[in-house]
Amino acid sequence: MTEVLSQDEIDQLLTAISSGDIETEDVSAQSESSNRKIKIYDFKRPDKFSKEQIRTVSIMHETFARLTTTSLSAQLRSLVQVHVASVDQLTYEEFIRSIPNPTTMAVINMDPLKGSAILEIDPAITFSVIDRLFGGKGEGTKVTRELTDIEGSVMEGIIVRILGNMREAWSQVIDLRPRLGTIETNPQFAQIVPPTEMVVLVTLETKVGEVEGMMNFCIPYLTIEPIISKLSAQYWYSSVRRGTTTENLNILRERLSTIEVDMVAEIGRMNLTMREVLSVQAGDIIRLSSVRISDPMSLNVGNQTKFLCKPGQVGKKLAVQIVRQLGDNDVEEFEELAAEIDE
Repeated sequence: MTEVLSQDEIDQLLTAISSGDIETEDVSAQSESSNRKIKIYDFKRPDKFSKEQIRTVSIMHETFARLTTTSLSAQLRSLVQVHVASVDQLTYEEFIRSIPNPTTMAVINMDPLKGSAILEIDPAITFSVIDRLFGGKGEGTKVTRELTDIEGSVMEGIIVRILGNMREAWSQVIDLRPRLGTIETNPQFAQIVPPTEMVVLVTLETKVGEVEGMMNFCIPYLTIEPIISKLSAQYWYSSVRRGTTTENLNILRERLSTIEVDMVAEIGRMNLTMREVLSVQAGDIIRLSSVRISDPMSLNVGNQTKFLCKPGQVGKKLAVQIVRQLGDNDVEEFEELAAEIDE
């Protein structure tokens, strides 16, 4: 609405301009500033996450989505697709109102962060996963109902597997150790923060076979506040670069050195038909591929032949003595020789 000046105000303004106290440019600037657009700010719903922090959360959960796609596809033996649809900030009350009742809501303990988070899985996805694990085709159900005790136990295993992917996706920011607390079906029973508390909501579009639905990961601001400064592109990419340092490589080597692998000493091989295997009885003699008893045996690490060895005994225990380490070319020659003997 245009403000009308009185005659006295007009005279004072003209006097100030003629005396040089006010420049005409200042008057035009004041009029332009009065026409600036005002951004409405709701103090009941403050924006606590910057655009950069929202973008970093999205990048983290894109990694989480890829890992979940792989793990669920392997477990369900079906095509699973998971990707980030959106990352928004809203109040916890708005989140609770936006999800169906009943649904599958997992309360996640976000150790070492304080507080909890919510992983909500659409009922269509839940029942499709259950149907697939129970031997079905992975078809969803149109009936809205709560989970039975058996179905709840099955979903606990699925959620625990998903939480392992979450820990890896957050590893660049914090050594997160998420743990499954409880599973609720009524959203009103999962009040982890006050209704007006701000949360960041990661919405994941999920497809299991032909069934489509959503997974929502809700993280309260109070939970994520201690690491909010780390949710920046600068920290994210610097932490990625730190992952290639010599110190971290040594840590990886140290951890790998404690992993147990199977070592198998192979005396020989023999191709038999299934009929012959079923007819084998005690006292039967099976001719193996070794040419002579004195020939060395192969010592396999996992599924690869790495050494040649000879059988022996240490005390009262059977043992093998490594006589040679095989290189890549040696392994190929050994396998070719074994194939020729088999023939």
